[in-house]
Amino acid sequence: MAEIIPTVFLFRFTFPCRYLAQMPQEGQERILDLDATYRLPHLAELNGQKTFGDVRVAWNELGLGIQVEVRGKDRPPLGDASRPRSSDGLHVWISTRDVRAIHRADRYCHYFYFLPAGGGEDREAPVAGQLNIPRASDNAPTVSPSDLVFQAHRRRGGYILEAFLPAHVLHGYDPENHPRLGWCYWLRDLELGDQTLTVGPDFPFWEDPSLWFALQLVR
Repeated sequence: MAEIIPTVFLFRFTFPCRYLAQMPQEGQERILDLDATYRLPHLAELNGQKTFGDVRVAWNELGLGIQVEVRGKDRPPLGDASRPRSSDGLHVWISTRDVRAIHRADRYCHYFYFLPAGGGEDREAPVAGQLNIPRASDNAPTVSPSDLVFQAHRRRGGYILEAFLPAHVLHGYDPENHPRLGWCYWLRDLELGDQTLTVGPDFPFWEDPSLWFALQLVR
């Protein structure tokens, strides 16, 4: 019998996001370089989804850090800055409030993308940006791509993405009074497929915050 309800729907997940004071790093090759203690689990394996990306997150008073390493590629990453959803890269949804009880995004909900390729005239440069969330009751303030601290490192068989989201690009970011964030990611790869933390693209997580999970900011 085919599975009707994904296994991950049987639980309400909250994961720790650990504190890192020295972030972003200045004058270094890497802006984050998060170790394994910052890694998020990959629960979509419960639904038979394969894993090809290692996702790690950290926080401090200045903002949020996100690091992804993709392995197992035979071809270089492909991207088009004008079509981020059809490119290799990471898509992240963040709410500065834990909004899993609502089905339409509000002004505290943000959608960012980070592509290892797709920028510049030859579409080889990394690129990051922000998009509105479909069906949102209100949109988060728009930020400039230059406000997103981002870089990509290509490696044999894959790449590493590192992004730091300063507090001012996250409307309502207030770790002291609101230490629980809504969070969802979608790692897309035209060669390897899709990786999410919980449910896959069969469910509209890109517009429905009730399908996100929570990050608890801990020291």
